[in-house]
Amino acid sequence: MEQHRTRQQQHAPRRGRSPVPPARRPPAARRPPVPAAAPAPAPRRPSGPRLTGLGAGMFCGAAMFLLGGLDLLLFDGASTAYGVLFLPVCALTALWVRKGDLLTAPVVVPIGFAVGLLPVIDEEVGFLGKLMGLVTALATQAPWLYAGTLIAVVTVLVRRVALAARRRAVRKRMAG
Repeated sequence: MEQHRTRQQQHAPRRGRSPVPPARRPPAARRPPVPAAAPAPAPRRPSGPRLTGLGAGMFCGAAMFLLGGLDLLLFDGASTAYGVLFLPVCALTALWVRKGDLLTAPVVVPIGFAVGLLPVIDEEVGFLGKLMGLVTALATQAPWLYAGTLIAVVTVLVRRVALAARRRAVRKRMAG
């Protein structure tokens, strides 16, 4: 099937170009070839995955749920082991989140902590018993929760400062 043009062709010559094609120019009017500029260096690929805000929340929640189950199996639900396992997950979440979603990392880390407590809390009967066990576990493990959230906040702030410095350096290089 034939497709028709939807845009009319412009007959005026383009700015900065001669109306005569280069092959028809007289030999005296041809310009010497311009040496090619050095290719720009390839952008450095960031190490590790880059997660969206939702992906960071899912990563942190899933990792903490699995680590909570592992804590229950290996350490019989020890709160210290769970807290120690929580800290590297906080750092990885803050490191792997995309630069556009940096501020979500300190928000999703406490949520992941609470999700990971579900297998660790004592076997309570019913929904209200589980909820009360979760609230009690959050209250007793608050120092670990605060420490992990602080790690995420500091990591995000360092990354934001580094991004701002990099942008300033690029602007300075472009300006002068």
